[in-house]
Amino acid sequence: MEYVYAALLLHKLKQNITEDSVKNVVKAAGVTPDDVRVKALVAALGEVNIEEALKAAPVAVAAAAAPAAGGAASSCSWRSPSQRGRKEGRKEGRRSSRGSLITLWLDFF
Repeated sequence: MEYVYAALLLHKLKQNITEDSVKNVVKAAGVTPDDVRVKALVAALGEVNIEEALKAAPVAVAAAAAPAAGGAASSCSWRSPSQRGRKEGRKEGRRSSRGSLITLWLDFF
C-alpha cells in the first residue's frame, strides 16, 4: 500500500509520478522500495487519469451510531464482509468499482 500512497501523495502535490519520485517517497517513509513494484505501478498509472478515477471511486459511508440503550435496532441494510461471506464481498466490491483506480490497485497487490 505504501506505493499507492506514494502515488496519491505525488498526485496531490501535483508532482509527476515517476519511478524515482515514487522510490523517494517510499524511502522517506522508511521502507526499502521494491523496483519491480515501483515499475509496475508507474506503468499501470501511466494509462489512468487519477483525478477522474478518484471522482468515480466509491466513498465509504460512516457507520451509523449505536442505538440508544433499549432502542430499536438500526434499519441499516449494510453488511460487513464477514457477514456476507468473503467471496460475495470481494465479487461485489470488484464489480462495483470495475475500471476504477481502486480496482487497479487491488489487482496490483
